[in-house]
Order: sequence, then structure tokens, then C-alpha cells
Amino acid sequence: MKQKKVIITCAVTGAIHTPSMSPYLPRTPDEIAQAAIDASKAGAAVVHLHARDPQNGKPSQDPELFRQFLPRIASECDAIINITSGGSPIMTVEERLQPALVFEPEIVSLNMGTMNFGLYEMLNRFKDFKYDWEEPYLKNSDANIFRNTFRDIEHILRTCGETGTRFEIECYDVGHLYTAAHFRDRGLLTGPLFIQTVFGIRGGIGVHYEDVLMMKRTADRLFGDDYVWSVLGAGRHQIPIATMSAALGGNVRVGLEDSLWGQPGQLAKSSAEQVTRIRSILEALSLEIATPADVREILQLKDRSRMKL
Repeated sequence: MKQKKVIITCAVTGAIHTPSMSPYLPRTPDEIAQAAIDASKAGAAVVHLHARDPQNGKPSQDPELFRQFLPRIASECDAIINITSGGSPIMTVEERLQPALVFEPEIVSLNMGTMNFGLYEMLNRFKDFKYDWEEPYLKNSDANIFRNTFRDIEHILRTCGETGTRFEIECYDVGHLYTAAHFRDRGLLTGPLFIQTVFGIRGGIGVHYEDVLMMKRTADRLFGDDYVWSVLGAGRHQIPIATMSAALGGNVRVGLEDSLWGQPGQLAKSSAEQVTRIRSILEALSLEIATPADVREILQLKDRSRMKL
């Protein structure tokens, strides 16, 4: 799909990092809401949302936690609300899907496969933890998988698709693109597809520029003009990967879910800081930033009033 404006998605908290890794990682509903609103003001058209237990920062898919920040985000900014169906690798599919089923958002993220999802290497950098769940969560990730079987994916597509919700289709490797094409061919995904290619997670594709090009070439071949391409680079690769995407005509995702870093060796103080940083690069490339209204038109999203907030 040819488009002139670049979509910035911002993921403000996520399930990869733990609270002890950064004092800036949003944890409470108020912090998550403010992070999303600030990211929107900085230029993010889409906010990708997880929840955490406000007492200990553990990832949670409890709809009641989402209920404490979604209405505020919707009332204070126009950003497109994108709720995760990923949750965390230690959750069941049923747990992960609950917020999307309750609130029927404009967009739901959907991982295109079962995969190893290794976070244990973070223990090489982070060693002091405030909460007793954090270290085992990371350490045991060498034995965990993120599960999304073909049956799981079909279930999510059918249940969320019935409400008019569309999908941020997260592809961590080339095979995931073929899985998306499979479900497109079966009529369970319809264009324009919003393909989010993910680089740098242990268990998925790497961060070499050839990896980025291969994912784009494959998506171009499979989906032609009927898709919107975006990238997500994990950790310190966030901004370089996003810049590559922009130079190739793609869209970008940033935020503290994907990377805790701002300037080299310095923690980012907010997701909005990362949005501002990538926006300055995009504008230096003479690229225009897409507004939420632009993205609703590009992705053919349902009206936000159909959400159940």
C-alpha cells in the first residue's frame, strides 16, 4: 500500500521488562494512561496497551485494570487504542484475550505463531530486583514458549473480527508472514493488513539490515499493495531499525515496552521521549507524520464509539 504519511505506534509498558529495570516504566493505571496521552501528544497515532498489577508491576490481563486507564486515554486524546492479545508468555490464550473481548478496541495485536521467547539474557545486565517474581520470570524464559497455534490464531481472528476490531499482525520471523498470508487466503484476515515486523527478540529474526530487507521483500511479494508495513526493533536497536523502515517507506513502533533506552547508555524517561526522538528523525527525512484520523482511514478502522469503554 502506497502512503505518504508515517504511522508512529507507541507501546508504553508491555511485558518484556520488569519494574526494577527502570524507574520510568509505567506500572499503575494512572501512569499507563498518562504515558499513552503524552505519547499521543508527541506524535503517536496508535497506542499499544498492556496492563500491570499496580502493587508489584507484574504483567496482567485483568480487564478491570484496563478499565482503570482506557476511558481516560479515550477522553484525553484521539490516539487509536490497540490492546494486546499477547499479554506475557506465561499466560494462557484465554487469559491473554480477555481485555480485547471485553472492550472491543479498534486494534488488537496478534502474534502469528508459537515461538521461543527468551528474556533470560537480560539477567546479564539487570541483577537487583525489588519484587520476588522478576528474576524467576526472566530466568525461566529459557524453558517457556509463547503459544499461538493455528487454532489459537483462528479463535482470536474470529472472536475479535466479529466485533469489527482489526489487527496489528506481529511477525517475528519470515514464517509468520506466510502464516498471515494463510489466514488471508482463508478469508479470516482482510486487507489492508497492518503488518508489524519484530526484530531482535531471542527466538525471532535478528537485527541485520538484510533481515529487515528480507522481511519487507517477503511481505511485498505475499501482500502486494494490500498491506501497511511497520517495524519494531527491540532494545538498543529500536531507533536504528525504525530509521531503516522509514527510509524504505515503512512505519515505526517505539515505546518502553520494546526498549528502555533513550540516548546511548541512558534510560529513556518516557515513551513520549522515544516518540519525539523518532519523530525528529522522520521529519529530518522530510516525512510527514500520520494523525489518528489519517490512520483510521489508511487501516479502515471502525469508529471508536463502537468500543465498549
